[in-house]
Formats: sequence, C-alpha cells, structure tokens
Amino acid sequence: MSGNNDYTQIDNLLREDRMPHIWCPGCGLGSVLHSFLTALNKSEVPLDKVSVVSGIGCTGRTAGYVKLDSFHTTHGRAIPFATGLKLANPELKVIVFSGDGDIGSIGGNHLIHAARRNMDLTVICVNNFIYGMTGGQVAPTTPLNARTSTSPYGCFDRPFNLPKLVTAAGATYVARWTAMHVRRLEKAIVEALLKPGFSFVEVIAPCPTQYGRKNRQSTGLAQMDYYKENSIIKHGADTKDVDIDLNGQIVIGKFVDIECPTFYDLQTEILGKTFPHMSKTQAEEASA
Repeated sequence: MSGNNDYTQIDNLLREDRMPHIWCPGCGLGSVLHSFLTALNKSEVPLDKVSVVSGIGCTGRTAGYVKLDSFHTTHGRAIPFATGLKLANPELKVIVFSGDGDIGSIGGNHLIHAARRNMDLTVICVNNFIYGMTGGQVAPTTPLNARTSTSPYGCFDRPFNLPKLVTAAGATYVARWTAMHVRRLEKAIVEALLKPGFSFVEVIAPCPTQYGRKNRQSTGLAQMDYYKENSIIKHGADTKDVDIDLNGQIVIGKFVDIECPTFYDLQTEILGKTFPHMSKTQAEEASA
C-alpha cells in the first residue's frame, strides 16, 4: 500500500458518522490513531478477527471511532474485559487502546496481572501525563513538580515508569515512542500485534489544553516539536533507566522483545499433562 491508497484504507476503518472527533487542537491522539490503523493494515491481521477495547478518557474514545468490533468499557476495566474476550475466543486479536490514567491508575492492578500471566493482548497506552478529559487532575504518570488542577503547587508523587512496571511483571514486548514518531510507532505496533503474549506500546503524546497550559509549555506544533526534539532513541535500554522528568529527556525505542509461553499455551500444556487422555484438540477446547 502506498500513496492515496493508504488514506483510503484508513478511511474504511473509521466511523465517519462520528466525526468530527472531540480531541483538542494540538492533541497527539489523531496521529496515534492514524499510526495504529496504518499498522493494522500492514500487519495483515484479518479485520474480522480484531477487537478493540478501551476504557474512559480522551484515548478511550478511540474504540468508538474505529469501524471494527470494539468495546468502550468502564473506567479502568479495559484489560479484564479484553482478557475475557481472548479467553472466550483465542482466535481473536484483542487490542487495548487507552490512556495512562485508565490503564496505569484505576486499571493498574489489571495491567500488572495481565503482564504477569502473559495474556495474549496488545496494549497501546497513550500517556499524556494527566487526566485530560475529566479536568486535568494529577495522574500516576505525572512527573514530579508538574502542575495539574489537583497539584497546583507541583506534583509530589513519584510517577510510574510504565515500561519498567510491565517489564518487571513479565511483558514479552515493550516499546515507547512519541506521537511525532509516526513511522517508528507504526512499526512498533505491527511488531506488537504479531508478538505472541503481552505486548505493550507506550505513546507519549501532548495534551496542550490541560498539561501543556498548566506547565507553561509551548502550544500547537511547537509543543509537538518539543516532544520530538527532546527524545533520544535507545533500543534495548534497561527500563529502570527510562523515567521521564518534567520538561526532561524522553528515552524512546524498543526495550523488550523476548519469547515466553503465553497463558493459553501454559493452560493447554498443563491440562494435557493433568488429563493425559485428552487429545490436544480437547485440551485446547477445554482451555477456551
């Protein structure tokens, strides 16, 4: 695919009746959605086998904009809902597409246990360091000293390093890019979609309306340029070294890409050992 055909393919995956979208000017979510849909086409995953699940928040609106089987779940519950889909129908390619507050805070416990189990899910977490839709409150990824509506004198909480968190929990694929690195992000999402097990792609995106304004960052294209110019690519970096400071450097790249049996693989194997009279087909049916 190339040229105008790329846009035709993407248009076919959008619910145009729900446009214009609600995202603010200068927000990175539009470019992230474009990268996701382009990657989905390039991965050649059958679209009738794709399910997109999201929670609440600006990023969570993605599920309503894509012309695929999609589910807009309650706040923080995207991953357990996606887990249920995958276990009920292992043939599905289940993608969780949500924000840092939804996945890392209210849904944080689900995140670490899905990674621990190595559930065969692709998680795309758009991190804009704040709760953008609900009023600009402090989030679990808000950098120290950053101002939000609930931390007007600066954030005192140490933020989550999401790549480190999911790596420690057992994720098999972990990458981070910004909304400005569209081609590299596309490649990472393709790799994540084709990777068996729990794959996690964090996307750093600007929120000019809430985070940028409160922290006196440039707006519009200038803010997006800031994210690009302050990024440094370090493939294979130890995820304990990729913390993000307020207005500091952003380490991006592919950090983890390992092989490990998925939850479904282990379930089928253990059932086969526990009930040796079962055929492989019967064990797989029992797993499902």
